[in-house]
Amino acid sequence: MNVLLQCEGIHKSYGNRKVLEDISLEIPQGRIIGLLGPNGSGKTTLIKLVSGLLVPDAGKILAAGNQIGVESKKRISYLPERTYFSSSWKVKETLCLFEDFYEDFNREAAERTLQTLQIDLKSRISTLSKGTREKLQLVLVMSREAELYLLDEPMGGVDPAARDFILKTILANYNEQASILISTHLIQDVEKILDDVIFLKQGHIVLQKSVDQLRQEHKKSVDALFREVFAC
Repeated sequence: MNVLLQCEGIHKSYGNRKVLEDISLEIPQGRIIGLLGPNGSGKTTLIKLVSGLLVPDAGKILAAGNQIGVESKKRISYLPERTYFSSSWKVKETLCLFEDFYEDFNREAAERTLQTLQIDLKSRISTLSKGTREKLQLVLVMSREAELYLLDEPMGGVDPAARDFILKTILANYNEQASILISTHLIQDVEKILDDVIFLKQGHIVLQKSVDQLRQEHKKSVDALFREVFAC
């Protein structure tokens, strides 16, 4: 099984504040992995390091066998925590942006999903609700034929119905030759689609196992164990 992401001894600080310390992990292809931890645990920082938006202070990151850079970015599809589209754009313009920027963008698939959602391509971003904007951005990210998908809090700030849609969209576009890393603190919502989990606490990995192994060893759900580990 090919390794899509390899992190070795990653350290990252902001000034005097240590955010990540000695992070080492491997993600093989064909897995959906939950990067789980409370706010401030370092989840977003790790995802930004893998996506190439930040540079580690120490350590090595390889994505699909490439150092983080132009080649790795061709293989990674990244959903940031916040939407970045201009409110003056039309939905159609976001499709054109992705089509021009990413060779692996499947515009036909994106338009088909947006039609199912009854999102008008002529609508301006400013007229869309927060939940609809979240859906639009997820559809665009998942319509790339990438090898590694990085989803940073894809369900944050949306209602339960929107969360169900997000999970269905992730599964509908899931390619078993790729892997998905989902950062979230909403464990109960996402647990049902996860193959593996990584618990991140104060910049350290405190648990990294398959969901099946975790349930067998601890005799409890991922959500219950998460609450136990992060109770203090």
